Amino acid sequence: MKPKHRHQEFLAFLRQLDRAYPGGEELHLVMDNYATHKTPEVKAWLHEHPRFVIHFTPTSTSWLNLVEVWFGIIDRQAIRRGVFTSVKDLNQKIRQFIIGWNDRKHPFVWSKTADEVLAKANPL
Repeated sequence: MKPKHRHQEFLAFLRQLDRAYPGGEELHLVMDNYATHKTPEVKAWLHEHPRFVIHFTPTSTSWLNLVEVWFGIIDRQAIRRGVFTSVKDLNQKIRQFIIGWNDRKHPFVWSKTADEVLAKANPL
């Protein structure tokens, strides 16, 4: 994880993926609509690397994204009301929480059917 989330860091991540998966097969990335993902520099890089297929989550549907749920859990259970003496301390406590979470290993389970989720995502 990078301390900043600018287009430069995102491009570095894309280059890292390109090196890690050199086979030429399509790579599908599912991303939010964060402005960093849509800068002219990023668009140009993606244009030059057509095997990277980008899928953006619909605007205002963070409830669909289980990563957002996961961040909410970390916030409520590991960060909120915490006292941290430094960024390093904060990172260490988040890492401890993740290790404990992984030791308990329970998957996220959708509470709605696929039809219910799609109906909410695509209201008429």
